Amino acid sequence: MAVKLRLTRVGKTKQPQYRVIAADSRRARDGRFIEILGQYNPRTEPSTLKIDNDKAVAWLLKGAQPTERVKKLLEISGAWAQFAAAKSK
Repeated sequence: MAVKLRLTRVGKTKQPQYRVIAADSRRARDGRFIEILGQYNPRTEPSTLKIDNDKAVAWLLKGAQPTERVKKLLEISGAWAQFAAAKSK
């Protein structure tokens, strides 16, 4: 099973909010997922980002691949730096 860290859309029509999730790469965008890692709201000023860095790093160490957008969000939250430090040990 190939696990991806990606965004799933929640919220009302024309008012998107996103969850950062760990999901099987074969599942639909808003389909079944394994675990919720955080939330991202691009509509607030500045954008709101809440990610559980420990869960995200654990999934990355298990081999989960983030999408491009999620990788940028992980860099902003600091989880990517934690992953790089843990990986180099």
